[in-house]
Amino acid sequence: MLGAWFAGLNPALQALLATCFTWFLTALGAGLVFFFKSIKREILDLMLGFAAGVMIAASCWSLLAPAIEMAEGMGIVPWVPAVVGFLLGGAFLLGVDKIMPHLHLGFLQSEAEGIKTNLERSVLLVLAITLHNIPEGLAVGVAFGALAYNLPSASLAGAIALAVGIGIQNFPEGTSVSVPLRREGLSRAKAFFFGQASGLVEPVAGVLGAAAVMLIRPILPYALAFAAGAMIYVVVEELIPESQRVSISDVSTMGAMVGFAVMMCLDVALG
Repeated sequence: MLGAWFAGLNPALQALLATCFTWFLTALGAGLVFFFKSIKREILDLMLGFAAGVMIAASCWSLLAPAIEMAEGMGIVPWVPAVVGFLLGGAFLLGVDKIMPHLHLGFLQSEAEGIKTNLERSVLLVLAITLHNIPEGLAVGVAFGALAYNLPSASLAGAIALAVGIGIQNFPEGTSVSVPLRREGLSRAKAFFFGQASGLVEPVAGVLGAAAVMLIRPILPYALAFAAGAMIYVVVEELIPESQRVSISDVSTMGAMVGFAVMMCLDVALG
């Protein structure tokens, strides 16, 4: 009953609800700050690695592969939208990374990136995680927006699998924001607020992504690859280096392996 109701909704509304779900799991993860004041570095590295694995698998299975199939169906040279969109996605995140002020976990205030600002350390930390969530919301939105065209390579189950995978990795991501903020002296309520706030950009990016591909069909394969490129940029530029920053260990690597396997299973089983 619920599934039939959801399937009958406009794809943009589906994208909104799906990204609200991913935000909700971010908030649930951030809520762990009410039970824990600190988190072991090994666990944080495991979380970061897991998030990286999910994003890599989602980029390959849920975004690039459908982009290539859609390009073939539209009579376009298959690899062109995948390559162009992928590189544009990385370039977009590079530009945002250079402009938006942010600070990664474990770094000194003086190591903040982006435009110089007097924002508090806690806000800069949240903005760093917000960067992760822009391509995630965009990816979910584009996946649901593609449903408007009833293409064989775009299925409701596949879009839902992507949203579930992103949501699963958002849970530890929310924790990785709120608990360190609590350790730095913020109250539990403030740490939770900032932790869940890092995921609020996903519904915005999701609706924009869905609306864009619904309005301009030819950009669909490019948009899917764009989201993939943006996510891979985040993985290579931020998640992997952060997970290996303190000490090189197998913890984050195994987290990435598990994350990739979970997302791959979701996509194959549901998509």
